[in-house]
Amino acid sequence: MSLVVNGESIDDAVIREEVNLTRPRYEEMVDGLDPVAKEMQLWDWSKETVIERTLLRQEALKETEPLSPDAVEEAMNAMPPGSGNLRHDVEVRLRLDRFLQKLTAKVQMPKPKEAGDYYKKYKEQFLLPEMIKAAHIVKNVDDKTDEQTALAAMQQAEAELNRGVAFEEVADRYSDCAGNGGDLGYFPRGEMVDEFDQVVFALAANEQSDIFRTGFGFHIAKCHDKKPAGYRSFSDVRQEIERMLHREKQERALEQYVDGLKAQADIRNVAKKA
Repeated sequence: MSLVVNGESIDDAVIREEVNLTRPRYEEMVDGLDPVAKEMQLWDWSKETVIERTLLRQEALKETEPLSPDAVEEAMNAMPPGSGNLRHDVEVRLRLDRFLQKLTAKVQMPKPKEAGDYYKKYKEQFLLPEMIKAAHIVKNVDDKTDEQTALAAMQQAEAELNRGVAFEEVADRYSDCAGNGGDLGYFPRGEMVDEFDQVVFALAANEQSDIFRTGFGFHIAKCHDKKPAGYRSFSDVRQEIERMLHREKQERALEQYVDGLKAQADIRNVAKKA
């Protein structure tokens, strides 16, 4: 069977390519189906995607407004060599992009109340976990450095810290992760190994730990700052919410437009000639 959309034949290879592109995301989304049913559904989804893309392209090519020569040349220069009919492919893509931009440009931004209602309803999305800003000095225990050697180096580093040498200076001199003063930035619980979390999250701001061991080796950590768990304020996330809601509206508008095209389109499965 061959797919024909408004008189335009679609090669099976186009659908097969879409199947291959969609498969990784599809496998993440769908689980528990019979393997045969999954494969059939994947092909159906890919076929629908090809149909929708074809309909949009057909509509975009009906517009006769010329493209910017500079935009075409810039897009052609960005294409990898050996990409087929380069200018034709580029012009089709640019026309489609322009068409979609015009289509979605009509969608209005959400009203302030919509963003506020979303924040209230889905506030848990904006919960920030407890965070700590820490730095560390580490000597790894591995094939190159045994336990005793690593511990001795850490004891030397600790002695310098106790004499008042800056943590950053000691870290850059002794640590196996030298550079930037051992700074690890901000991180929540669970990002580091458990033995590390237990020590650093028990520190107060500006407090330094004793030498301690993890599966990697020996560490000395310093807490620079701590932030308790809490919700991001609405003022902080308002623009983020508005952009997300606007994007969703644009997607719904595009879906409705495509549904209208499909309802009027002549889409057939035609038997291939022997």
